[in-house]
Amino acid sequence: MANKVLRKVTHCVFDMDGLLLDTERLYTVATEMILEPYGKAYPFEIKEQVMGLQTEPLARFIVEHYELPISWEEYARQQRANTEILMRNAQLMPGAERLLRHLHANKVPFCLATSSGADMVELKTAQHRELFSLFNHKVCGSSDKEVVNGKPAPDIFLVAAGRFGVPPKPSDCLVFEDSPNGVTAANSAGMQVVMVPDPRLSQEKTSHATQVLGSLTDFKPEQFGLPAFTD
Repeated sequence: MANKVLRKVTHCVFDMDGLLLDTERLYTVATEMILEPYGKAYPFEIKEQVMGLQTEPLARFIVEHYELPISWEEYARQQRANTEILMRNAQLMPGAERLLRHLHANKVPFCLATSSGADMVELKTAQHRELFSLFNHKVCGSSDKEVVNGKPAPDIFLVAAGRFGVPPKPSDCLVFEDSPNGVTAANSAGMQVVMVPDPRLSQEKTSHATQVLGSLTDFKPEQFGLPAFTD
């Protein structure tokens, strides 16, 4: 992939699942628990299509794709029950805490923009309350009435930017994402986006990101005009 021009930014917007919290693999387990009784497998080629989606479109896709004899609402209910058990001890992804604390210490405004609903965000972050209290605000797509269309539409990132005390221009925002749908949403919002993808994703599925990293530990803030790490 050709090197892309990196522009200076003033604000950061973070996805959560698979980027800050190691929850994507737990979602896989929760889905497999539902599909297994029907003799269905859940390969990564299917999972990558739904990463970043909100509850209803994700549930509809799975039910229709696998021709399950249940409604999307019932699928979502079972998925929620499974994830409530699995997510209670969700761990942070490498480099997440260091980056968030660095931005906070340097007074760089940042917020959360996740497709999860507010109650699920509370559940997943239960072990990391203090860290997640550092965010300026949180936009929880599946339960936020202002987010009309979920990722890959740009709504969630535009709503997130608009809720800063002094809303920045989209071009002044840097989004951090792990899913192709999230990167597409950020691009559509007119924002640069750093992608930390699942290593199983093909390069073709990551080429639309401004920058692709193996981990948040590889992020160099000064490349986007932000204060550099000193440790």
